[in-house]
Amino acid sequence: GARVDWVLDQTFDLFDKLGANDEQLDFPVIYASGLNGWACMDINDAPSKGGSASDMKALFELVIKHVPTPPGNPDAPLQFQIAALDYSTFTGRLGVGRVLNGRIKPGQQVVVMNHEEQIGSGRINQVLGFQGLDRVPVESAEAGDIIIISGLDEIGIGVTVCDKENPVGLPVMGVDEPTLTMDFMVNSSPLAGTEGKFITSRQIRDRLAKELLTNVALRVEDTADADVFRVSGRGELHLTILLENMRREGFEMAVAKPRVVYKEINGEKCEPYENLTIDLEDAHQGGVMEEIGRRRGELTNMESDGHGRTRLEYHIPARGLIGFQSDFMTMTRGSGLMSHVFDDYGPVKADLPGRHNGVLISAEDGEAVAYALWKLEDRGRMFVVPGDKLYEGMVIGIHSRDNDLIVNPIKGKQLTNVRASGTDEAVRLTTALKMTLESAVEFIDDDELVELTPKSIRIRKRYLKEHERKRSNKAAS
Repeated sequence: GARVDWVLDQTFDLFDKLGANDEQLDFPVIYASGLNGWACMDINDAPSKGGSASDMKALFELVIKHVPTPPGNPDAPLQFQIAALDYSTFTGRLGVGRVLNGRIKPGQQVVVMNHEEQIGSGRINQVLGFQGLDRVPVESAEAGDIIIISGLDEIGIGVTVCDKENPVGLPVMGVDEPTLTMDFMVNSSPLAGTEGKFITSRQIRDRLAKELLTNVALRVEDTADADVFRVSGRGELHLTILLENMRREGFEMAVAKPRVVYKEINGEKCEPYENLTIDLEDAHQGGVMEEIGRRRGELTNMESDGHGRTRLEYHIPARGLIGFQSDFMTMTRGSGLMSHVFDDYGPVKADLPGRHNGVLISAEDGEAVAYALWKLEDRGRMFVVPGDKLYEGMVIGIHSRDNDLIVNPIKGKQLTNVRASGTDEAVRLTTALKMTLESAVEFIDDDELVELTPKSIRIRKRYLKEHERKRSNKAAS
């Protein structure tokens, strides 16, 4: 079932779109199976074709023949450009990169250059090389080696560590600006502090400051509220990875709906746009195209593979992708593939339609009761199961209609002093929807928050009391 010719054509087209030169487009092709342990230069030599390929020798020979030796002169003045950052509680900030020229060793005096400007100097504390996945200390490294250094506080992405006597900085590599922002805040729900280890604004601030040491595409700003931090990143995935890491470390907090970062270009308000690529079965094509059109996406290309699947390419506002992943997986029943990458900034399009459905909101504090949830099932799908701790203003499910509905999920079956009031009824609950961090962040609306703890992911209204929500809606209108 492998589509080797189609994949080769797609790879060539991708290289061409990325601006590859003639030499890069004339790449060698090898057919291999890592699972079965064979590689060959001719597809007819594959075992599935009756060929004799039985090992990976062809791959190793290809690497030796076509992969050039690292450029650079070991005898030239040192030039080591930082490509990534890491952090150690013992040695501080770590710089990861490749030695372009010269040699580097522990104890060596160096200067740090930001292109043509010297921004610092110091002594190399430690030089680490790679052995498999392990980091091992090395006595020295030379041109072509990929290493990690410690001991310099001024290092950042793109700076050059140079020879002290002959410092020559390299052009700085650019870091893309954030396109999406979220508010991280102290958890203020009635269950705050019951499951997390780190819950205060100071602890959250310190953790975000530590993240900034290595996560160079991240931006953190203070707000008028001391308990709220505005965190900006390259997209939903960038920010949710940070949230998941903090949650696993024991942090407890609440986060608001993601928003795009706007820019003013030539006096016009602009928003980020992305190139979206979708691969799906033909049967789901109509519904997906309708939904993307609703989100202001513009179709730029459509190809059918002739085997029941179609590839769609769109130019779409980043706003339109917020919450689309979960809808897309539902519409394609898990069979669709999607990827997207930032393209550019463009004029702001019209407002996007909101969420299709309203939510079910708990009216009381307490534990969810099976009988109450069973009676509410005709109102929508539940996020909670019997025994879950609930509170007033917590979102417990998706309403089947487009409005929010306040319900009582802790109400038990009425009893008399003899027996249950009414006939006995078997309680059979539909399986509750399991909300992951990503799906919860995509699901929430502007007036909702995601409550994160090491043990739970809950959705709640920003204002827990009904009269507070009414007052807020009235003020907003």
